[in-house]
Amino acid sequence: MTHIQTLAIHAGYSPKNGEPSVLPIAQSTTFRYTSTDAVARLFDLQEAGFFYTRLANPTTDAVEKKIAALEGGVGAIATSSGQAALFTAVVTICQAGDHIVASSTIYGGSFNLLGSSLKRLGIDVTFVDQRQSNEELAKAFRPNTKLVLGETIANPALTVLDIERFASLAHNHNVPLLVDNTFATPYLCRPFDFGADIVIHSTTKYMDGHAVQLGGVLVDSGKFDWASGKFPEFTEPDPTYHGTVYTRDFGNMAFIVKARVQVIRDFGCVQTPQGAFYTDLGLQTLPQRMDCHCRNAEKVAAFLEGHAKVSHVNYPGLATSPDHHLAQKYLPKGCAGVISFTLAGGREAGARFIDSLKLGTLEVHVADIRTCVLHPASSTHRQLNDEQLVECGIDPGLVRLSVGLEHVDDILEDLAQALDKA
Repeated sequence: MTHIQTLAIHAGYSPKNGEPSVLPIAQSTTFRYTSTDAVARLFDLQEAGFFYTRLANPTTDAVEKKIAALEGGVGAIATSSGQAALFTAVVTICQAGDHIVASSTIYGGSFNLLGSSLKRLGIDVTFVDQRQSNEELAKAFRPNTKLVLGETIANPALTVLDIERFASLAHNHNVPLLVDNTFATPYLCRPFDFGADIVIHSTTKYMDGHAVQLGGVLVDSGKFDWASGKFPEFTEPDPTYHGTVYTRDFGNMAFIVKARVQVIRDFGCVQTPQGAFYTDLGLQTLPQRMDCHCRNAEKVAAFLEGHAKVSHVNYPGLATSPDHHLAQKYLPKGCAGVISFTLAGGREAGARFIDSLKLGTLEVHVADIRTCVLHPASSTHRQLNDEQLVECGIDPGLVRLSVGLEHVDDILEDLAQALDKA
């Protein structure tokens, strides 16, 4: 199976004769074994299997395998949220005293996680303008830099990451590139094809697609060289697993195994079996939904760009976008369904517009089948001051519009009447 539409339905779970056609929910925290030797081999990482759902579960395992197949990775871990996926990835690689280089336009929650919470744990970060020259970006690196981070399509700035350029920059400094691929999904872009090493998602968004299940995932490309000498925790014995050496014992799966058996073991931020089941239901229709999101958003973005009351539209699918050339390279099938725009009347006009919508709903959410709107400065990015908002590429009066799967004429009609009242 090579086509993503087929993988979205069939990858991860292959029922045998007489078994359920639909992925079953293994609603159990524990699993029985007939010998102590069998359990010992699991705890010594000598065999794969299930013994406690915090580490692995048959339902969650099937969904992890499906997402790994969609992204073209060697393995994946489903987590309790997108923030948990980012946290798990970072602390698998970094410890107190280490440093991260991150794009300043990443999601506000990620910005806060890196710039505040992880800083208190001794992991420092430098936020950079991803449009700077290679020479300027290189100045952000330090001898203790361990990771580079960006988003394929930033939330809500909607800037497009030049993945190949950032991968080259990261690899020149012997560190991995982690890409948050939430808005693009593997249907629109597979960052591993352009040199990224780790991918994360908030599966709460398009992967679930129905505003039903919170979740996240991290996926390992299996291509980064952890044995370069810069990551001793990958190449030196782990005393908590009888001297396991991850690069020696697990080869190209060193990162994803270490993430599971260390970080997930100790922090427990894992997805539930039922949560994984709901995520799988969404994944089965991901390609078809993303096609519709993209086509609807293209028409809505063009409408907004031509409206007299709209001063600016951010959507990389527009020819006028400064990132349009990157969208053509990395997102040839479309730029997803999220648009951000600023009304000529500023913050007050934006509030009147949102309050006047009838079909579009005001929600602290994005990227599902229903059209919804949000004012980031007063909600998802509320923890940032105006200076930080601008650094993230967000105007204080910016409106984020998530275009749903309703008929596009109905969406346009609703936007038009609300703009009349703005």
